[in-house]
Amino acid sequence: MAVVPYKDQNGDKKSQVAQMFNNIAGNYDFLNHFLSAGIDIIWRKKAVSLLAPEKPKKVLDIATGTADFAIETLRLKPEKITGVDISEGMLAVGRDKIAKKGLSDKIELVLGDSENLPFEDNSFDAITVAFGVRNFENLSKGLSEMNRVLKPGGTAVILEFSKPRSFPMKHLYQFYFKNILPLVGRFVSKDRAAYTYLPESVQAFPDGNDFLTIFKNVGFKETKWHSLTFGISSIYIGKK
Repeated sequence: MAVVPYKDQNGDKKSQVAQMFNNIAGNYDFLNHFLSAGIDIIWRKKAVSLLAPEKPKKVLDIATGTADFAIETLRLKPEKITGVDISEGMLAVGRDKIAKKGLSDKIELVLGDSENLPFEDNSFDAITVAFGVRNFENLSKGLSEMNRVLKPGGTAVILEFSKPRSFPMKHLYQFYFKNILPLVGRFVSKDRAAYTYLPESVQAFPDGNDFLTIFKNVGFKETKWHSLTFGISSIYIGKK
């Protein structure tokens, strides 16, 4: 059974996730950086640095949200970055951020479904995703779509939460995720479900080697897994 944000509502995971991100868009960046003590910024820099040797020209940032990962990826000097997301609220925040930074000629944000991407086959040199694949309704379908629009030889870099497995981080992490994070998230975002959904979705997500198995099954090769910050987060890399 899929983990959804609003258990008292009807509607599939995709529509509920879009609604959730529309609800919290205005506070999303602040909460991201505050609740992770800024470590999420370091994780993004690490993910981008792993993509640097590929020197991609056309990059697709899936589940781009407010475009933080897309903006960070500009360090690689690509010709164009396209960001796609199902939440218009998040995209509006992202577009405003991009415009204020004078980056509208480099980054384009479009509304779209990660599991039915509005792009031709073999369109991008690289694909990035930060904290997005966990929200896919059908993980295999979303990863297959990534593979479809990636050029042969192209690289996908996925940053996602994972579950620490060693003491004491495992227990500290579980306490923080189940008690502190939902309380602060609810207070700031005014959405009771969003920051309860986050730990539930992380718990249900097939991380580590389980994710690599799915990654390979949809066609990615030379797959790698980098564990970050005691296993709180992971970077997955695969080539087409």
